[in-house]
Amino acid sequence: MTDVDAALDAAGLTNQAVREYVGHWAQVLGPERIEVVSAADDARLIEESLAAGEIQPAGEGRYYSRSYYKDTARSEERTIVATSNPSDAGVYNNWRPAEEMKPLLVERMRGQYAGKTMYVIPYLMSPPGSPLEKYAAGVELTDNRTVVLHMIRMARVGISLINDLEDPDTFVRAVHVTGDLENLGQGTPDDQRYFVTVADERTILHFGSSYGGNALLGKIAHGLRQAAYDGWVSREFLSEQFMLIGITDKQTGKTWHICGGFPSASGKTNLAMMLAPDGLGDRYHVSFYGDDIAWLWVDPEDGRLYGMNPEFGVFGVAKDTNETTNPTALESVAEGTQVLFTNVAWNEQTYEVWWEGKTKNPPADLEGWHDWKGEKLSDRSDRDDSPWAHPNSRFTTTLANVPNVAADFEDPAGVPIDGIIFGGRTSDREPLIRAITDLAEGVYDGLTLGAEATFAAEGVDGQLRYDPMSMRPFMSYAEGDYAAHWLRIVGAAKEQPIFAHVNWFQKDPEDGHFLWPGYRDNLRPLLWLMQLKDGEVTGRQTPVGILPTEEELVLDGCNVAADDLATLLDIDVPRWRDEMGFREDHLKQFDRLPEAIWEAHRRVAEALDDLG
Repeated sequence: MTDVDAALDAAGLTNQAVREYVGHWAQVLGPERIEVVSAADDARLIEESLAAGEIQPAGEGRYYSRSYYKDTARSEERTIVATSNPSDAGVYNNWRPAEEMKPLLVERMRGQYAGKTMYVIPYLMSPPGSPLEKYAAGVELTDNRTVVLHMIRMARVGISLINDLEDPDTFVRAVHVTGDLENLGQGTPDDQRYFVTVADERTILHFGSSYGGNALLGKIAHGLRQAAYDGWVSREFLSEQFMLIGITDKQTGKTWHICGGFPSASGKTNLAMMLAPDGLGDRYHVSFYGDDIAWLWVDPEDGRLYGMNPEFGVFGVAKDTNETTNPTALESVAEGTQVLFTNVAWNEQTYEVWWEGKTKNPPADLEGWHDWKGEKLSDRSDRDDSPWAHPNSRFTTTLANVPNVAADFEDPAGVPIDGIIFGGRTSDREPLIRAITDLAEGVYDGLTLGAEATFAAEGVDGQLRYDPMSMRPFMSYAEGDYAAHWLRIVGAAKEQPIFAHVNWFQKDPEDGHFLWPGYRDNLRPLLWLMQLKDGEVTGRQTPVGILPTEEELVLDGCNVAADDLATLLDIDVPRWRDEMGFREDHLKQFDRLPEAIWEAHRRVAEALDDLG
């Protein structure tokens, strides 16, 4: 085994607590060599990866990689939160005792770096100088060079970030082992993979993957699960799977900031990267801060709720990304951006990439094209219509590549939050937007956030799959405590943000067309929300929130039929009464749910009943 101290001395790593951590795990993992990496090493690591065949060129300054075909997404059933306190167990966090999980992971990991390089990645999940910096530092150990390339794009990576910590021991200890991917029994009763966050010890142990959130431990495991637990224990902040944008009125110079949560396939990334529609572009500008994680806290100086994106990059879904749905994303992965594509289709001759939805039809000439598994598309039979790219294929690019990234996206102070929105994918019951001005009702709405799922087989037609605050896969402590923490943090703000629920996906029940055009036009209801907060419009009160009137929405250049607009700006009362029963059953699962949430539920239910 390599000389650990010599390797760390050569790298200039002086933080003694980090050195001890690396030394301990080197004894467990048994690497042949140790390399401490910084962002400045990226070009060299890319060249090494190209030479080793781990990645391929995908045009000038663009790269392509494939993961093992059974290793293409987060694996929630193998993802566990472990602590020493059984009261941390919730409905969704898959809690296990730390004393059970730690030795299990250590034994799986023992000796797994034999003959390999241990890459030591010192990183920060915030801009340096942030008020939450002490929760942002981490050191990931990995045996996978491609993981290093992703981490350099998704986090701030550098030795100085760790050497200069105010408290040298305050960093997340993150260990990633790829494992023998072809022999881990993925999806079988003998599955060997485990992705464990030992939250009360600020330790992350992931075994058996090289993909995404399973391997980029600064992202989901630290940035969401661990940070959420840290925020709750410290009573200082919230960590949420939220996008964050700014909207500037160029006429008045005023900027509003809105964050919000959306379940999978509900339009979060497209909204985060939204541009103003043509008819409003001369007056309004939308700034991108982040599409996946927001940390929220109250600044003791001015008493306002602030937010920031702790990430340094975007790990975006490629599928259906095109000039109509998200031109901003396409520009952020253009030539020269050093983007890393994963599991898209790739042409070995032209170095082009393609995915379903990028263009209407795939390339007609199949010469040189390989699908996401690496198989030649020219060898396929005519009957094989399986996707060229994996549905969860990705692009990894830094925030600086996003063309409308906010000028202050690296400001450690964060930005003041004016609005918090939730949005699910529902074809009925949810209007275009409904605003909520009461804190408990806003939190209640987030806890009952859902998107359509097929429950007909269970005899519950029309029930939503609930995804509280869009955090269902990322909860790290009990949901009742989570609700109380939300009330505590946001309730401490002197100027309360306005809450809202949005829905871009209402359909006509007869022919199935979407009632709202979506995409850039989604700015219109958000402008109304900010005008409502500022007292410039009043809306129409309903039992489930304040809805815009047709006159209040700025619809210049927006083509919506009158009947469709009327439906978008109204509620289906019988459908909502059914919904309240489903919500009650959902909330009953959660221990220690604050009485304020139950009171909010009863207020909404009674108001619906009062309509007769």
